[in-house]
Amino acid sequence: MVNQPLVSIVIPVYTGADFLRECIDSALAQTCENIEIIVINDGSKDKSKDICQLYENQYKNFVFIDQENQGVSSARNAGIKEASGEYTMFIDSDDYIDSDMVEKLY
Repeated sequence: MVNQPLVSIVIPVYTGADFLRECIDSALAQTCENIEIIVINDGSKDKSKDICQLYENQYKNFVFIDQENQGVSSARNAGIKEASGEYTMFIDSDDYIDSDMVEKLY
């Protein structure tokens, strides 16, 4: 898609390590290439933070925020604050999306 605006995908995480990789991989696999992925770890008690740090070191369009547990609304707001995109969408950390979701929504 020519001249497509940046889309920010915000993923709040709280103790979601069992599903997190599939969620992040589905966001990274988008047919729309002009995306940024912002993951907010909201004080997880499992390996979610470690998983996020691996992605942060591997992808330039991946932003990782680590905060003390403040709830999903606070995590989403932190993602919105960090977002650079013209459009912002949310995915729960235990979900995954089809590879053309962002393109179709745009």
